Amino acid sequence: MFQSAILPGPSAHGAMSSLLDCLSQASSRPRYAFMVLSLIAEVADADGEAGPFVQRGRQQFTLRDWLCDSLAPMGGRDPRRAALAERVRSDLILEDRMPADPAAAAAAIEEEVRCRVRASGKTNLSRAVSELVGAGLLRRYYKGYAIDHENRGGQRHAVYVLQGRARCLLPQARTVPAPRRKPPVQGELRF
Repeated sequence: MFQSAILPGPSAHGAMSSLLDCLSQASSRPRYAFMVLSLIAEVADADGEAGPFVQRGRQQFTLRDWLCDSLAPMGGRDPRRAALAERVRSDLILEDRMPADPAAAAAAIEEEVRCRVRASGKTNLSRAVSELVGAGLLRRYYKGYAIDHENRGGQRHAVYVLQGRARCLLPQARTVPAPRRKPPVQGELRF
């Protein structure tokens, strides 16, 4: 008689494959959601909490702005990005805001494209975060000027906390064994 082999599920392979399986079921864009989780894990503290601000060099960004800017290069070769740059060029010309200097004009176009990409990126980010919250991989709350509150507004900024299977993305604390010392030899001084 023919017996079918039972293949082990993703959870039998490890935490990462279990996370990927969960993302494939919970997210409409699992690769994008994985990139979001990975970036959050990159700036999260030991408890998995990231935000409301990210410090990079001497600059400080809100977590959402930093995430959008970090994800923006992924669409750099997209034909829609080139079309956006062309729309921005024509908008600046129509609004009579296009600098005469070609270098200044290119910088103005680049800055406007960056602002528009960040604005649309926040929409994509919010959608992905909502799916991750629904899947139990992320918790979101807001922190800021007025008071800590679960709803946004009042100069409050998002804080994301990795939870559940997503915690496997946090760096594992590795204990480094102390170097072995040779036992002292008679007449040898240790400093």
